[in-house]
Order: sequence, then C-alpha cells, then structure tokens
Amino acid sequence: MKSQTLRVFSISSIAILAVCIATPAQSAKGGKLKMRVQPSEAYTFVDGNAIGPGNRTVKVSAGTHHVMVANYGFQFAEQDVTVDSGRTVPLKIELQHAGAPVTGPHGRIQLEPGLKLYKYAAVLLNGKTPRYFVGHVDEFNNDIVWHQELVVPPGTHQITVTRYGKELWSGAVTVAADERVIVNVSNGKQKTKHWARGSTQLAAEIPRFQAGAASATVVIAPVTGTLAAAPQTIDCGRPAQLTWTSNETIDADMSGMSPVPTSGERSVSPRQTTTYQLTATGPGGVVTPSTTVAVNTAVQSSLSASPQEVKYRRIGDKVVQQENTTLAWSSSNADSTSIATVGAVEPNGTKSVSLVPSQGENGPVSQDVTYTFTASNVCGGTATKTATVRITGSIEGIPQVLLRSIFFPTDYPTKKQPSVGLVASQQEALKTLATGFTKYLEYDPGARIALSSYTDVRGTSPYNQTLSELRAQNVKDFLVSQGVAADKIDTAAYGKQKPLDKPEVAALQAQNPNPPTKNMKQPQTAWLAHNRRVDIVLLPTNAESVRFYPNEAADSPVLSQREKPSSTEVEKSQ
Repeated sequence: MKSQTLRVFSISSIAILAVCIATPAQSAKGGKLKMRVQPSEAYTFVDGNAIGPGNRTVKVSAGTHHVMVANYGFQFAEQDVTVDSGRTVPLKIELQHAGAPVTGPHGRIQLEPGLKLYKYAAVLLNGKTPRYFVGHVDEFNNDIVWHQELVVPPGTHQITVTRYGKELWSGAVTVAADERVIVNVSNGKQKTKHWARGSTQLAAEIPRFQAGAASATVVIAPVTGTLAAAPQTIDCGRPAQLTWTSNETIDADMSGMSPVPTSGERSVSPRQTTTYQLTATGPGGVVTPSTTVAVNTAVQSSLSASPQEVKYRRIGDKVVQQENTTLAWSSSNADSTSIATVGAVEPNGTKSVSLVPSQGENGPVSQDVTYTFTASNVCGGTATKTATVRITGSIEGIPQVLLRSIFFPTDYPTKKQPSVGLVASQQEALKTLATGFTKYLEYDPGARIALSSYTDVRGTSPYNQTLSELRAQNVKDFLVSQGVAADKIDTAAYGKQKPLDKPEVAALQAQNPNPPTKNMKQPQTAWLAHNRRVDIVLLPTNAESVRFYPNEAADSPVLSQREKPSSTEVEKSQ
C-alpha cells in the first residue's frame, strides 16, 4: 500500500490542506490502518473516536475514514483515508512543534485511571471534539520521581475522558495556582493538595510538551481574547464595527451571530443598546470579553412656517388671492419623516404650500391651520413638532353689476355741447354701474361693457347716426370718469335703426315698478322717450340692461319732453 501524506493544523490556528482520496470501495470485509507516529506519544483518532497513543494497527471497515493524529504542543494532522477491503494502508505521521512556551501562574491536574480501561483513554480539556485533545490518562497519573502531569491555567476546567467512541468520564475540575487536584476518573472523586513545584520548581516559561522514558509534562496555554466596538455610541440605524481577537482558541461564539471566526470583525447596527460577548474556547479554558454598543434612539426635529399669516380671498367660485407659506423642517436620527396633510417628506427640506380655509359660506375668514411634522426611527424614537399659520381674508359672492339702460333728452348731446344731456338720475345709474363693474373685474378680469346707442325715429338718418354716436361717447366718458378703463368699454351707434316698437314700450311700461308720469302716459311720448337710450351689456355673460324708464326720477319731465328742452334746463338737471 502507498503511504498517505496528512494535512496538519495547530491548536491556535487550524490550517487545513485538502487531500482528495479515491471513492471508498464497497465491501463487507474490513481493512487496516498501520499507524507510525512521531512523537511516539502522539494519539490517533479515527472518525472522531479516540483509538490510542503511539504506533499501532487499527482495524476499520472498508471505505473512507477521517484520521487525526494529535499531540498537544504540535500541529495536529488529519485527512480522509480510503481503506479497501482486506488491505492495510500504512500511514507515517511526523508532527511538527507548534506554539511558544507558556508562562504562569499554573495549577496541576493529576488523573488516576482507577480502571485499566481508562489508562490510555484520551483526555479532552474544555471541549468534546478531538481538537480539544491534550493527552491520555497514562501521561497524567504520576507524581513520584518521574512527573506525569497536566499543567493548566488556574480556574475551572471541564475534563472529558473518552475512548473507542465512548465517554468514560466527564466532569468539572477547579484548580488554583500552585495546587494539585487529583481526580480518580473511574468514580470522579477529587482531592486537592499543595503543589510546591507550581511556583518554586517550574520555570517562568515552560515548553508545551516534554516527555521522557517515564515522564511527561503537558503545559496548557491559557485562552485569551479581546472584543471592542467602534464607535461605542451610535445613532439609530448607523453601524458600529466589532473587532475581536483570540488566542489558543478552537471555537468562538458571539452573542446573536454565532459562530464566528476566532479573530475577525463585523459591522452591526443594533436597534437598542446591546452588549456583545465573545466566548472563546480552547483547551486552556474559556474567556468571555464583552463590549457594549450604546444606541441613541432620540430623534431631534424642528418645523417652522414663514410667513405665519397669509391672505385669502375668494369671489364666487374664483380664488382671487391666495398667499403661500413655506414650511421648513429638519430632523436627525430619523428614518421616517412626514408632515400631516403633506405626506412623506425628506428628513430635511422646505416646501411651499397653499392654504385654503375650511369654511364654505360667505363672510370674513380668520382660521388657524396647524401642520404636524413627525420624525421617527426603527429603534422606537419619535419626535413631533407643529407650526401654525393663520389665514385671514374673505369669501364673497359674485359682485352684482346693476345694468340699467341710460335715457337722454330729445336731441342731446350736441356737437357744440357733447357733455350736456346726461341728467342726474342717469349719472347715478352709471355711478352704480361703475362701482359694481369695478368689483366684478376682481372676479372676472376679462369682463367688458358693451354700449349700444339709439335715437327716436324723428330726423334724418345721418343726423340720428351722429346723435347716437354722441350719446354712446357721453356714457363712455362718464364711466371712464368713474374709474372704468376706456379699453373695457365697447361702443356701437345705431341711430334710429332697430327702434323699440309701441307694443314693446307698452309692455315695458306695464312691467315698470314705478308708475308713469302724466307725460309718459301718452303712448307717442313714451314710445319716443324709450328709444332715446343707450343699452348696456355685460360681457362675456351677455347680461343686458333693464329698459325701465326712470319714471320716479326728478328729472323725468326733462327726459320725456317730446320737443328739445333748452340747454339751461338740461344743464340744471345735470
């Protein structure tokens, strides 16, 4: 059979060299492993089961087996070996020294086998797997001229004695510095004695393994470890870096993330203050360094509004004034931020918002609107800030534009006196129109006034055309004097075209809320008077002026005269 080369690992740092072996043969008949080991005290494990120390031949079933050769203070060797049915596989293993000498303080554990079965049983210290192997019972049972001793760091150690896949004894042994604890592994009884050699005869540094013809000293290095966090205080959701190291370690666990490498680093983002503990375990014991990452869950936030008072005005269904306010907010240590009625927002920012009062009815507006900024984080921190903005202004109905046709005396105005003819009652009607139209423009800036001027049927058409143009211009000039922009007024002159007929005039008289004067009771006079007028239309609604004659007006007699009144009389009526 060919000799197999093993891969090795040290107690403090396991290094595995992969070796591929052929697929196991399938046979009911077994084979053998012929072990040749150096040092001669080295111990063989097959498939995790303790077999024994030194050179030996081991019967195994046909197939692939995991073989480990171990001796504390040396690099352990292990590999998978395929054994064919009826064949012997020779393995020659020479272990290499590993690990520096060990300093004190020291205690000693002396194991007495009690039963012959226990003599060559493997001793596992502080662990249950072969990697925790420190020797066998026969190496630790003598305290006469020759010393066969297991030297350990002071403390409590868990000892497991095993062979051929069976745990023969397991128990805790507490050892103080310069003390020797004698354990009968057949019944677990213990007794403690002073160990003078611990401080007086042992050097400050002792090799991990020494053996002679009838002596053996195995000195176990203590496990050491550190754990640190940077930074040690974090805001919610921020990371901290855990960094740890351990020596003489076989297994390492970390609270919340086990297992971990024996040395390493990892980023963590706890949601609450958390203490992390490293548990580093090796034959020399267990160390549990810890560190705490403090989590700041507090959320800082602010909210302001500028300006804190805004104007609002609505006329009918149109908003004619609506000022905005700018919300400005900030937060820290938050991962969720929102403003009520606005929705989710970035942690820091500004936003211009338009304010609308909640009231629907007409009237003055004076209302407070409160915005609430909420910032929170997944760690349970939350903060709420508010900002209040006052809305002032009004909600108004659509302004009424009082449209009444304007009536003129016979033959007025004239080219010589273009401003004479608009008597007082008609001026008042135009003043009311101008006031209403000015307000109406706030509702509809595109609104206009259309003037349509007429004359009665007497006179020539050219004469009446000019007269109607003078009347239209007279009304326009008066409206302009009352603040109506000239470009908001359209004029049209129709002379004696399109006159109202007598039945229409009779109907208007009947509908007029003011009874006709004596003059206006004459049908001819009423017909002529109704046609000396300027009609007014509000655009774009096309609302038309009411054509009721001003029977109630003091200047009605001047307006209704069939013949042209004197200019003095008309001017007096103005």
